[in-house]
Order: sequence, then C-alpha cells, then structure tokens
Amino acid sequence: MRVATPLPTLLVAVACVAACAGGGAGDASVDRAVPVALGPVEHGPITLRRTLYGTLEASAQLTVTTVVSGRIATMPVALGDPVRSGQVVATLDRDDVGQAVRQATASLAVAQANAAQTGVQADIATRALERARTLRAAGAIADAELDDAASDAERARAQAEVAQAEVTQAQASVATARVKLDDTAIVARWDGDDVRYVAARRADPGTIVSANTALLTIVDTDPLRAVVHVTERDHTLLHAGQAVTLSTDAHPGSTFTARVDRVAPVFDPDSRQARVELVVDNPDGRLSPGGFVRADVVLDTVDDATVVPVDALVTRDDATVVFVLDADGTHVAQRPVTVGIRDGDRVAVTGTGIDGQVVVLGQQQLRDGSAVVVPVGEDARGEAAAEGG
Repeated sequence: MRVATPLPTLLVAVACVAACAGGGAGDASVDRAVPVALGPVEHGPITLRRTLYGTLEASAQLTVTTVVSGRIATMPVALGDPVRSGQVVATLDRDDVGQAVRQATASLAVAQANAAQTGVQADIATRALERARTLRAAGAIADAELDDAASDAERARAQAEVAQAEVTQAQASVATARVKLDDTAIVARWDGDDVRYVAARRADPGTIVSANTALLTIVDTDPLRAVVHVTERDHTLLHAGQAVTLSTDAHPGSTFTARVDRVAPVFDPDSRQARVELVVDNPDGRLSPGGFVRADVVLDTVDDATVVPVDALVTRDDATVVFVLDADGTHVAQRPVTVGIRDGDRVAVTGTGIDGQVVVLGQQQLRDGSAVVVPVGEDARGEAAAEGG
C-alpha cells in the first residue's frame, strides 16, 4: 500500500536537492564546472573526398555476325580467347556458295559468246549499209532498199548493246557470288591492332544459321570503363581528366588507377543523378567487365584551413557554433562558424577566435563562458566526459 507524501514535506525535499546541486546551501549562483571532452583545432590542408559506387564495362564491344546463310563449318575461338582484328573466327560450308560461283561464271561465258556474235552481226550490217548508200548514190538501188539496210544495221547495233549489257550483268553476278564465297570466312574487324577477348559464343560448328546471325561478342578490356552516378551537389566538382582511385572486392587491398572521362550534362529525372564515365587502365587484365567497384575521388582541396572535429559542431539559435577552450583551460567561449568541406571526421570552418582546443562531448550543458573540467586520466572521448555530457 502506497502512502501519499504531504505537500510541505515534498517541497522541503526538492529545495534540499536543488541547494546541493547548486554547490552550497542556498548559493545557486555558483557555476558548476561541466565535464567535457576536447579535440584539437588544426591549421592546414583538407580535402573533400567522395566514394562513388559503380560497375565496370568494356570500353568497346563488337558483335560478330554472319553475312550469308549456311552451315557453320569451323569456329576456332572459344569463350575468353584473345582475338586480333582481321582474324578469322568462324567459317561456313563453301559447297553451296562455290556452286553458285561456278554457275555465275558459266552464265558469264555464255553472255560473252552471245555478245561476240551480235557484235559480228552488227559489223556486217554496218558494212551492208555503207554499200547500200554507195549504190543509192549511183542510182543502182531504190530508196526502199537503202531504208531496209539502215533498219537492219540499227537492229544489229541494238542487239549488240543488249548482249553487252548481259555480259555486264553476268560479271556482276560472278562478283556477287565470289563475295559470298569470301563471306563464308567470318572475320572480326576493328580499327587498331589491340587484342580483344571473346565474351560470348552463341553458336557451334554444325549449326545452320541465316544471314545476320550473331555468333560472337568480342570486348576490349584495356582500358575498361567504370560507370558511376553523382548527385547535383558533386556534379559541378567533377571534370574530365580528374584522378580516381578504384577498389574492388575481387582484389581486396589492391587499388587501381582511373580518371574521369565523361560527365553527363543532364540528370536522370527519377534518380536525380548524373552518369559519369571513368577510364580504367587494365594492362594485366585483373579487372573484368561487369565487376562492382568503389571509386574514391578528391573533389576539392583547401590548402590552408581551420579544421575541427565534426563532433565539435553544435547548433545554437539556428546557427552553427563551436565551444573553444580558453587559455587557462577552465572556461569555454561560444564561437559561430561557417562550415566548409569535410574529410571523414574532420571539417573546415571559418570564424574568429577558433584556435587551441574545442569541446567535442558535453556541449549540451554549455553556454558562452561556461566553466568546464576535463576528467583526469581520460582521453578526449573518455567515459567520464561522456557521462558529464
């Protein structure tokens, strides 16, 4: 059963507690020293760093396709094999295409023979026309006979022209057939003599394929491209040529050099981020397209800054302030600051009177001019200071 405490007795007890907390009976004016932890104020350089996350991509990707249909006869490259530009990576059966070349060649021979014959006939008709003109001039033949000779000559010339056109057409057919025969050897081509690698193989010997069928995907792995995305806050701080350090889970403890290559001028409307492409040197092939990477980049540097621990920053009346320890080490002064770039647990600030040491724990009980004490035997973030905060 709970017994209610009389009101006068309760008031007396509260008064006693308040007096004891004030540092002496009836003396509330005594300023009790607040236990705090301190951090150093530094003067020197500070850098703004960002860690961005992205994916490695091949710097170039080539899909090798067929030009003609047929049955794959050979495919001498497999997944992961190196390939050079101009190398034959597959062949199609040549029998059907070879037969088409032979047929086109035979048709050309027929057309050429026909053209030769019609050419002779045109020459004969032309000479007959010349004789008819001579005879008509002598009055030996009538005009009708001259007209017939002219008509025969014109007809012979037209037939010769048609025959010659058929020769040209047959020659084109032979050329087309020979190109198709050459196309049975499928060659990977690109500018340069760099070595690339087979990233995917989509067919095997014996497969019957149609024209424009994808057979292989070939990629360039040196250099690679890393794609990351940045927010509006960091977008303007990136530029082409900027140095970047990469790390990946595939090679813990190792870092790789990279540089900013392209920065997109627009932001994705959904993510509100912009695409950034990095060039990654990969001469030894340790990195692979599709891998996850972390990109560490320095966005800004201040060579001579006033730097304090991030934990020293507190808000008072909507302003950012720090509490600076005075020269005798017993009181603190509240100093307003403007926050600059941050590097981990350090931040650059600007303001007056920021020097020496600042409070990093215990600010909740502080005001300008408050008395403070640093517990003996504790470091800047000791448990005694935490209890005082």
